[in-house]
Amino acid sequence: MNALSISRFAPSPTGRLHLGHAFSALCAHDLARAKGGRFLLRIEDIDPTRCRPEHVAGILEDLRWLGLGWDGEVVFQSERLPLYAEALDRLKAMGLVYPCFCTRARIAAEIAASAAAPHGPDGPLYPGLCRELGEDERAARIAAGEAHAWRLDVARAAARAGPLAWHDSGAGEIAATPEVHGDVVLARKDAPTSYHLAVTVDDAAQGVTDVVRGQDLFAATHVHRLLQALLGLPAPRYHHHPLLTDEKGERLAKRAGSPTLASMREAGVDAGALAERLRARAKQ
Repeated sequence: MNALSISRFAPSPTGRLHLGHAFSALCAHDLARAKGGRFLLRIEDIDPTRCRPEHVAGILEDLRWLGLGWDGEVVFQSERLPLYAEALDRLKAMGLVYPCFCTRARIAAEIAASAAAPHGPDGPLYPGLCRELGEDERAARIAAGEAHAWRLDVARAAARAGPLAWHDSGAGEIAATPEVHGDVVLARKDAPTSYHLAVTVDDAAQGVTDVVRGQDLFAATHVHRLLQALLGLPAPRYHHHPLLTDEKGERLAKRAGSPTLASMREAGVDAGALAERLRARAKQ
């Protein structure tokens, strides 16, 4: 590892932080600080239907309570939309993305009707219903104002990029196989970008050298490595840490009602002791 590491913590402001978030933030913070590097904070607020300003304030409060300081200004993805649009336009110019007019209901019906729908890490793959539409039909439907997303033609993109690999601190050198995800969405009907595109663009723009995140995002790295190659962006080092679980072995998550850091603070939990317990867990 180089002497200088730049890591980041990039939560979505859809609720208060819980222990799983704290664990990830501490891992990213400590990796950078151990090398005299920089720890960045990025708010991934591209979903206007779920993100709330009050949750941003809560995130900052929770991190300060844990004793974590970040370098530079907090970056908000909602203020960086032109960067994502530019990246998407470059992929369009390469002929590697296509408009998808499918509703969720139509995709679900197509998958249900298939005797052997292919599956990826996140479930059934998009069946490619819009991939072969002609240019005239695509243009006419867009001109008519029909709602659409933009999908990456993964097979074509992978053929253009050629063999790729990425390095994970735990698993070593990994051959990139983005095809397992199918044609992923890069810009949605209700948002001008997606997680895959935004995180790839932002990590490069911010000079992130070490991406620290949960094991649940390990498979997403295959797509990110492909996008990096297509857009001429550097590939950071990856560190995918184990996920914290509750007493039932279930992953800590907002939707599962995991205890928040705010509730722990209100209950009188000592932040320093909590941080040390999480750091000890990271060393196991």
